[in-house]
Amino acid sequence: MRICRFNDNRVGLVEGNEIVDISGVLDRLAPVKWPYPRGDAFIAALRELLPEIKTLRNTGKRFMVADVKLLSPVAQPGKIIAAPVNYKLHLEEARADTGIHFGSKVKTIEECGLFLKATSSMIGAGETMVSDRSDRRTDHEIELCFVIGAKARHVKEDNALGYIAGFMIGLDMTIRGPEERSFRKSRDTFTVFGPWLVTPDEFGDPSAVDFELKIAGKTRQKANTRDLIFDCKKLIAYASEAYTLEPGDVFMTGTPAGVAPVEPGDILNCRIDGIGEMNVAVRAA
Repeated sequence: MRICRFNDNRVGLVEGNEIVDISGVLDRLAPVKWPYPRGDAFIAALRELLPEIKTLRNTGKRFMVADVKLLSPVAQPGKIIAAPVNYKLHLEEARADTGIHFGSKVKTIEECGLFLKATSSMIGAGETMVSDRSDRRTDHEIELCFVIGAKARHVKEDNALGYIAGFMIGLDMTIRGPEERSFRKSRDTFTVFGPWLVTPDEFGDPSAVDFELKIAGKTRQKANTRDLIFDCKKLIAYASEAYTLEPGDVFMTGTPAGVAPVEPGDILNCRIDGIGEMNVAVRAA
């Protein structure tokens, strides 16, 4: 199943080139009062809503994918958890390129752990990434991302994948400089999720998935998740030792070698097998 959020916060099922509007399923969500619970209520209820979703797919209004504005599939992640230098070849290129490391020692993921990105930096595939610092190098970083579907703490690797609600493509846009990662990677529009959320039953095994980023038809990044240092299972187990994971939390699994600057006017074509592709535009401030 492929679930998207589009236009004015409509929810849809993606079927080929069409989207079936199933927004009526949101009426089944429990009412909440302040203080609102953390996390994403739709993701938290997703499993129990599946029968209603299947009913609505037969009656919902249909739109062409090309005619809608795709938003981030997750509306309210409590946390965006990101894995730094999680591919060996990217670690090597970061250490070799002063434009990336700015004279600082590039630590391994084992040494530096994970980092968090601001949820306010999040946009969807149909929105535009803003490159607003012409004095700085701003790079693209494509990543496989997944969304947590149930509350979890101290998860074991053996059953970690059972906590995943779905997978999506992510862009971890990055200004290079001496500041902390979270600061440089959390500017508005610097976290792109999309084009939709693919449930695990359709996506399959995340351990050997091809993905690629192109600009103007030229490959910039191309890799397979088999090359991850910490795979999806290990990332969940590792993070859940420090954080309580909650429905809607997003993991960005890390980017491979090939990071490079973007310029206003670029269109980033991002593809991950089992998910599809999205085209994200870059503009100046």
